[in-house]
Amino acid sequence: MEVSRKAILGKTHYGLNIYAYVLRQYYPGETVLSLSGRDCKPAKNPFNADKPTLLVKVVDGCATHTDSEEAIAQGNVFDFAALHFSLEGQTLLDKLNEDLHLRIGKQQGFYAQAESQPAVALSEIVKPAAPVFSYFNKPVTNVTPSRQASLIEVYNLIKSNEFASCTSTLRNIPDPKEARKYKAQNFDYVTFSGTFSKRNDVNLQRHSGLLTIDFDHIQDIPTLKTALLNDHYFETELLFVSPSGDGLKWVIPIDLTQAKHQDYFKAVANYVSHTYQLEVDQSGKDISRACFLPHDSEIFINPKYL
Repeated sequence: MEVSRKAILGKTHYGLNIYAYVLRQYYPGETVLSLSGRDCKPAKNPFNADKPTLLVKVVDGCATHTDSEEAIAQGNVFDFAALHFSLEGQTLLDKLNEDLHLRIGKQQGFYAQAESQPAVALSEIVKPAAPVFSYFNKPVTNVTPSRQASLIEVYNLIKSNEFASCTSTLRNIPDPKEARKYKAQNFDYVTFSGTFSKRNDVNLQRHSGLLTIDFDHIQDIPTLKTALLNDHYFETELLFVSPSGDGLKWVIPIDLTQAKHQDYFKAVANYVSHTYQLEVDQSGKDISRACFLPHDSEIFINPKYL
């Protein structure tokens, strides 16, 4: 399936998400685009010495821009993306599909092929609610959650320096036994698959619709990370490097109306073994599986939550 402009606009809120994505490359950590009614407030323009002269609005179903100082030509979102990527035509569309993980032309889930997302009225655009699960304070022997946390909150914690010190210390412990002991004592953790009164499968209060897949002792983490983000069947919700530094934690959505948690895990494990020739940590089959929270400044979260 060839990636089209229409398909991209339908998956990026008329292209507003593309403007935001490009601007975030220049201004990481900042609020790069703020909606005010149907238009956006003036934003910094990286092609005009970072001046707040970029004016973005939606016209006839496509996001467009002007610059109040006319530093760049008036145009639409694809013209703006072309300035950043130095690409055009189908090559540019394919690049947007890949870099924004729009998954146009790819299957989603084991059980059905996803249909193209229809464009929605700008006034109806709402960020999806981030999944919620239980958060536990260290050590791992503590099985009573301190609170509930959302996917976005955990993303921000991992991306920040909150766990930088303990992560660095762990990765500098040469003895595996001592490293495991340190990790168990010094890392907060979450149960991505749901909320619990106590960390035990029988005490599940509500499933989050998430499944965590652990990859351990990976030699080429960047290559695997890229492959998972572009997987044909599974959409990535969260992806980060494990506390040890030699593995990945891959958090994906599952549909419990189609199969049970354990059945999904077995299916995904078999799929990973066949597709990537890798074995996954079998503890992921437990709904109450604990996932330690490390520091990873390059953590990925599905852009739909941002």
